[in-house]
Order: sequence, then C-alpha cells, then structure tokens
Amino acid sequence: MNIKTFFKFVELPTKVASMLPLLLGTLYALYRFEDFYILRFALMFVSLLSFDMATTAINNYYDFKKAAKTHGYGYETHNPIVHYKLKESTVLATIVILLVLAVGGGIALVSQTGLIVFLLGGLSFLIGILYSFGPIPISRMPLGELFSGLFMGFVIIFISAYIHSEQAVVTLLFQGNWVSLHINFLEVLYLFWFSVPAILGIAGIMLANNICDIEDDMDNRRYTLPVYIGRKNALMLFKLLYYVSFVDLIVLVLLGVHPVLVLLLLLTLIPLRRNIARFYQEQHKGTTFILSVKNFMLMSAARIIVLGIAVIWVSIWPA
Repeated sequence: MNIKTFFKFVELPTKVASMLPLLLGTLYALYRFEDFYILRFALMFVSLLSFDMATTAINNYYDFKKAAKTHGYGYETHNPIVHYKLKESTVLATIVILLVLAVGGGIALVSQTGLIVFLLGGLSFLIGILYSFGPIPISRMPLGELFSGLFMGFVIIFISAYIHSEQAVVTLLFQGNWVSLHINFLEVLYLFWFSVPAILGIAGIMLANNICDIEDDMDNRRYTLPVYIGRKNALMLFKLLYYVSFVDLIVLVLLGVHPVLVLLLLLTLIPLRRNIARFYQEQHKGTTFILSVKNFMLMSAARIIVLGIAVIWVSIWPA
C-alpha cells in the first residue's frame, strides 16, 4: 500500500473533524487558563490522529466484509479496499499499526496527566471501536450523529483543554480508601457550550453522509437516522444544526472575548446559508456532501482565528 492509497483508505481529508476540535480546545486552554504543554499536545495529536484513521479503516473494512449489495450502485468505487484492490492482510496490518500508535500515544499522555484522561480516552476508544465494529455498529444505527458529535465535538475539546490545565476543571483524588472527584461545574459548562458548534458541525457531517447514502443504506440494512425520519425531516434537521450552533457566541462574550470579535463570527452565516441551500437542492456523495465538511471547517476555523486573536490580544495587553 503506497502513501496515496493509504490516505484514500483512511480518508485523510475527513480527519479535519478531529484535528480542528484539538486546536479549539488547545486555544481555549491558552485563553482561559494561560497554560500550554507542547509534549502533551504532541502526544494527543499522535494518539487522536492515529485512532481517527484506525476507526475509518475499520469502518471501510467492515463495510467491505458485510456489504449485502456489491454491484449496481458504485460499490467498486465507494469502498477503497475494492477500488484499490487491497489485500485483506495489508488492511488488517494497517489497522493494527494505527491502533498501536493510538494506544501508545494515549498511555504516554495518561502518564503525563492522570486518570481523568485515561477514563475519558478509554471511553472514547470504546465508542470509536463500537462505532464501526460489532454486531450492530453505531454507524449503522440512528445514533451515529449523536455519538460522533458528542465524542468528537465535546470530548476531544474537553480533553485537549484539560491536559493543559487539569486542576482548573476536574480533579480526581485518592485518599486512603476514598476516591474524590471534584468538578468545576461552571468551567465544564463553559467548555460544553463553547463546544456546541463543533458538536453540531460534526453531527452535520455524519447526517449529510447518511442523507446522501439513504437508498444504499436501506439496501445494505444500515438503519441510520435519515432512514428512520425520512429525507425531508433529515434535511430540516441538517439546516437547524447550523443555526443552533451560534449559541456559543454568548459563552465567548462571558469568557471575555472582545464583543467585536464575537460579532464577526456572524459573518460566517452568509456562506453557511449558501451551502445549506445547495445541499437542499441536491444530496450527492460526490458533489454536495463536501459542503457539510466545508461548513464545519468554516465554523471551526472562524472560532480558531477569533480565539487566536484573543490570545495574542491578552498576551500583549493583559487585563
């Protein structure tokens, strides 16, 4: 398997869905807590990217093994294992290597931070595996949008902020036979509402993917959310996700980000509405699905820029 084929197999461009939340959480920690540890960031980057690629590889392998309909709808091009004629042994070896990198990076990160990262990371690993593998994978159920949004949108941001400033958010203490968990409720609440655009943007990617595949999913017995609620309601939900995502502007103001910077985020509504309208007209995997990815990148990139400017502003003109 060459590099180009590997990138196609793990669908590298889609990894932006995990890398942008990592950057968002890191910048949040820099702005809110003024802390940053480069080693912890690097370890989380390696672990997260490897695991994200592994889950995609597992999903493609599982679809390859379980496909009920293998002709007549582009099966030869939809699945990279078939399209690039990959050997099954090579596919499995790639998955194992990626999982080893992910687990190794995760263990190293836990050694630097503590059990909170172990518990949240372990739960994320479990959900990631169950998302693509098992008797009934989450991706084949109407829960895919919920799980992908919460774990990739909120948990990644939470961990990436927590590793730089654990004492300010959550602490887990062992005293004799007692275990004490202390949660700064306000900080966790702020982090959650800050994460809303990432949660809904990632859910939007999954929803758009499932809307485009609704007929194929029914043929292959994948009972996703659009299969249950229908194309019309799924499209309405798709649109609603983006408008609700702007509730985080209130939290940014409460955190002390300059109101002018916060209001600039409203400008992203213009291209978002245009992309939503285009997706309403046509739902096609090859042409319009990418609009959901562009929407997520647009929302996340705008917030990264705003937070980055806020971090620089505070460092130059501290309060």
